[in-house]
Amino acid sequence: MKHRAKRRSLGRSNSHRRAMVRNLARSLVLHEKIRTTDSRARVVRPQLEKLITLAKRGDLHARRLAFARLQDKEAVHKLFEDLADRFADRPGGYTRMYKLGMRSGDAALMVQLELV
Repeated sequence: MKHRAKRRSLGRSNSHRRAMVRNLARSLVLHEKIRTTDSRARVVRPQLEKLITLAKRGDLHARRLAFARLQDKEAVHKLFEDLADRFADRPGGYTRMYKLGMRSGDAALMVQLELV
């Protein structure tokens, strides 16, 4: 039974899942769109939205918190310099998901997650 299981495990250990979500969020910040499975996109989407909201604050503490999550200077710089300005007037909903169909290998639903 999955009592008190609040997050999706994605069939991975805690450290593996955290690294995967960090890499997906970093790639989305740097390339502004990624192609991944639906379940992975649903896990990374709220975390990235929180990072963008953090970047809109723009202070040093927010930058350090974002670096703790992404662990990439280039991604944090782009997040605070480009994306925070782009989404300054937007109250939320910074990402969109397009369904692309099934993956041929295992029939997993693929989506394109991109910044608005």
